[in-house]
Amino acid sequence: MNIEDNILKALFRNVFFITGTAYAGKSTMARLLAERHGGVWCRENYTEALFGLIDPEHQPNLCYFQTMSGWQEFVNRTPGQYEAWLYGCASEGEGLELIELIRRTEGGRRVFVDTQFSPEALRRISDYGHVAVMLADPDVSVSRFFERPDAEKQFIYQKIMEAEDPRATMANYRAVLERINSPENYRRLEDSGFFVLKRDDARTPEETAALLEAHFALA
Repeated sequence: MNIEDNILKALFRNVFFITGTAYAGKSTMARLLAERHGGVWCRENYTEALFGLIDPEHQPNLCYFQTMSGWQEFVNRTPGQYEAWLYGCASEGEGLELIELIRRTEGGRRVFVDTQFSPEALRRISDYGHVAVMLADPDVSVSRFFERPDAEKQFIYQKIMEAEDPRATMANYRAVLERINSPENYRRLEDSGFFVLKRDDARTPEETAALLEAHFALA
């Protein structure tokens, strides 16, 4: 470990990272833990306030929504194109996440973040006791993706239904979801070396939160 990594780990000693697959409960747990422990909740896309710092030349993936021809282009991209864009966004967004997390930890506040940091990046900036990987079965991540009530996913569902051929567009989008929630990606997270918590519908949200609290050693 180099000096830079030590500095990053010190900066983020009050940050608790929750990563994983779709429909695993990441955002719900980050919100619940923040409420229980007087912390700050960083939900998906929490770096949007810093988007004024980016441009299409240097961050083409993060700027995609500025350059795309329209939402039908977005929902009809091939699985390969979507996956490349998603990983591109994660790579380009890491610097923004670091900046925003430093700002949000001012005053020693605990921060609970639903993150897209890769396991490799998390090993550089954090440690086992501050990272949890939440996983849902790949089939569940795909089949129940649009069951969630959050506005972004319902907006995408609406755009799919507005397509010239909604059935074909939905089939394509489900292929996208299968690609990014593949068994291979699941195993990569499962074998990351971090604490893993698998979705169990027999477990209540409070019970899941208690498991995370024990792992994070939250008093």
